[in-house]
This record gives sequence, structure tokens and C-alpha cells, in this order.
Amino acid sequence: MRLLLLTCIFLLFSKSATAQSDKPVNIGVVGLTHSHVHWIFGREDRGDIEVVGIVEPNQELAQRFSKQYGFPMSMVYPSMEAMIETVEVEAVTAFGSISEHLAVVQTFAPLGIHVMVEKPLAVSVAHAREMEALAKKHNIHLLTNYETTWYASNQEAYRLLNEEGALGDVRKVVVHDGHEGPMEIGVNREFLDWLTDPVGNGGGAVIDFGCYGANLLTWLMKGEKPTAVTAVLQQFKPEIYPKVDDEATIILHYPKAQGIIQASWNWPFSRKDMEVYGQHGYVIAADNLTFKSRLKGERHEQSRRLEPRAYPYDDPFSFFAAVVRGKIEVSAQDLSALENNVTVVEILEAAKKSAETGTTVDL
Repeated sequence: MRLLLLTCIFLLFSKSATAQSDKPVNIGVVGLTHSHVHWIFGREDRGDIEVVGIVEPNQELAQRFSKQYGFPMSMVYPSMEAMIETVEVEAVTAFGSISEHLAVVQTFAPLGIHVMVEKPLAVSVAHAREMEALAKKHNIHLLTNYETTWYASNQEAYRLLNEEGALGDVRKVVVHDGHEGPMEIGVNREFLDWLTDPVGNGGGAVIDFGCYGANLLTWLMKGEKPTAVTAVLQQFKPEIYPKVDDEATIILHYPKAQGIIQASWNWPFSRKDMEVYGQHGYVIAADNLTFKSRLKGERHEQSRRLEPRAYPYDDPFSFFAAVVRGKIEVSAQDLSALENNVTVVEILEAAKKSAETGTTVDL
């Protein structure tokens, strides 16, 4: 009889756990000023998340989004505290300025609520370290989202380099990220206000696009930090961007490799691509799905079209939900991981210091 009772309890517990793991994660959206927020509202409903609350003190901005995406204004709250008092959230995504990321973690980490911020993690190493300490103290997931994390081409580059060893030891990585400029491509006013502000964003192109390369290089190097950073930041368009750089080149020094990050608000077209050169070959992640390579023994460069990444690795919010539900374990070396992204902020801060002083900065 006792055995039967224990079996029934086990089955009930298992069913309850399964139901919980399949339940959509209740998400709070904190901020609407970052234009990447369109990603969460415009995605197809996959049944893995449910947006239950939105924090945005700018009512005019919130109403624009409400009309565009059809959510009621009753879901919008003037502060994080007001949302917490009214709705139950399991996780939040931050779509405000980079300088506001710390306050989001300060608010939600003590409540055990998981956080995903848009790239980069923080505006300074001091902010990043405090966010890291809060996440670890309160045992929450603190992820950083980059568009390039979901590129099949970048994953294939990593596989050939670090899993198959087809390139031999890495020697040079060149990452290009940029576009014509935020003003030129017509970003909304609320986004432009802080994106071009050295306090709100932490810098200009060096932060906005330099973070992609720092993130990818830290990942490709399996978490190894560069020994030093050298950077040149310039203003080609001071009449448009008077407070921040619009052109950045960052060189990362490793004992046996070199990383070159080219970040720009001056290119004629938008681009996000990466070149990886090793002892025995090279690969080029030309865009999300276009992959080029020439490996040892091959006489010509090969080009192929990859399949998109499989669910839930094709979308930041599906990935976040799977992490919250314990279906995915994030390693310290992952592109989204806290450890990787603290290093990213260290690299960017060193780059700014290098440009200011005209010297190479040791890490």
C-alpha cells in the first residue's frame, strides 16, 4: 500500500513538473526605447513566452507600440515597481538604454527574476561587475542578446575551428559590424537620444557595434581574454554625432592570435560578417546563412547556404524561455553567458581608454 501511495505521489509530481516546464514563461518587457524591442512583439507566437507586462514611462511611445502591435495600454506600467505589484513575472527583457541595465538587475535579481538585456551587458566594468555579483548572489540567469548569436554561419565557423580542428590554431579573426549610421537609417527619436549619448550608451559605434566582435572573439577563443587592446576611435561626422565616435577599429592581442574588430556608422551598406583564419584554412561567415571556406587540400574557396538554426537556438526569446525552464544549461563560454559578456565590457572599456591615451592597454 505504501509503495502504491509513493508511486502515485511520484506520478503527480512528475505531471506537475512537466506541465510547469511546458507552460509559457511570463515575461515583462522593461523599456521600449531600444528599437530591437520590435523583435519580441513581432515574432510569431511559439507558445514559449507570454508578455504579461510592459514598463515604459513615455506614454506617447507606449501608445505607438500599442497601436502597432495591438496590446492594451492597461499592460503598460510607469515603473518596474508598479509592474511587480500588479503582475507576476518570471523573467524580464530589458529594452532601454545600456546605462539602465544595472537598475533592471538591481530591481529584479533580489526577487529571483531572470533577466536578459540587449547587447552589450553594461556601459562600464563597474556596472558589469555589480550586475554579475547580483546575479550570482540571487542565483538568476543574466543573459545578453546579440543578433549574431543566432547566425548559423557563426556556429559553423566555431564548429570547424574548435570542434573539428579543421583550421588548426586560430591566427586572425576579423569582424565587421556596422551600417550607414543610426540617423541615416532612420532609427526612432527615443532610441537615437540615448544611442548617441556617451552616458546612455557608453560611446558610439565602438559600443553599438564593437560589442559584437568582442563577444564573438571571446567565444571563439573559448573564454580566453586578450592580453592587451589597441583602438582608434574617430568622428567622421561630428555635425551629426558630436558627442560620440562614429568609427572604431579595435585590435585584440592574444599570445598566438590577433582579433580585429571594425565597427562603423559610416559604411554604405549594413553588414555583419566574420572571417576566421587558421594555420590550415579560413572560413567566412558572410551573413546569417552564407558560409564560405577554404581548407587544407582544397584548391578553391567553397561557398554554401546553411540551414537556419533549430528551435530554440534560432530565437533569443525561445532560448531564454528554455534556459528559465531548465531545458538548456548556459556554459560560461556561451555567447549569451554572463562571463563572456563581462569580458566584452572589459574589452570595450579598454578600447575607449586606448583611444583616449593613444596607447595599448593591458588587460
